Amino acid sequence: MPVFEYVCKSCSRQFEQLVRHGDHPACPDCGGEELEKLFSVFAAAVGGSRSGPAPGPCGTCGDPRGPGACSMN
Repeated sequence: MPVFEYVCKSCSRQFEQLVRHGDHPACPDCGGEELEKLFSVFAAAVGGSRSGPAPGPCGTCGDPRGPGACSMN
């Protein structure tokens, strides 16, 4: 299931949501269905070496909004 980022046109809340084919997402705050899909970017490490476990839901996933912002915590 892909994760999409949206902003609600009614209350301006920005949120992420898992969306299955055929689902129609709604704002978690106001329930509004007039949403604008945002351009999502992802972070990836290139080059260098990294030892240890892969980044996970601990705030190190590379979300540009900072630790804990990816909603996986």
